[in-house]
Order: sequence, then structure tokens, then C-alpha cells
Amino acid sequence: MSHTTKILELIQLAVGAILVAAILSQNRGAGLSNVFGGSGAIYRTKRGFEKWLFYATIVLAIVFVGLSLAAVLSSKA
Repeated sequence: MSHTTKILELIQLAVGAILVAAILSQNRGAGLSNVFGGSGAIYRTKRGFEKWLFYATIVLAIVFVGLSLAAVLSSKA
């Protein structure tokens, strides 16, 4: 295993951990209101940090897929 593949794996591990944290920190709005009869069907737009986190999650997912492809291609060579 070359140094390039080790570095790619470490970066992929870090990006994966950050991606999991970003996904889990997003609020879906499924609280206890549905349990007590509340509809909870309020449409609202993402603003501020929530919008930034949404876009960051998309970028992290694209970077993770790119790193995965790079790791596969570098291990084949």
C-alpha cells in the first residue's frame, strides 16, 4: 500500500465522520407534536446556519464519493 492510498483513506475517514455529523445534526422537525395530535406540516425555508449546513452536507457527500473513486482507482494502479 503506497503513501497515496493511505493518505486518501485517512482523508476519506475524516470526511466520512464529518459527513455523518452533518447529517445527524440536521433538524427534520419530527418532534413530539405528532404524538399529541399536532399536524407538524408547516412549510418553512432553510435560513442561516441550517441552509449553510444543508449545502455543506451536499458538498461533503460529493467530496466523499470523489475520494472513494480516487481510492479505488489508485489501488488498481
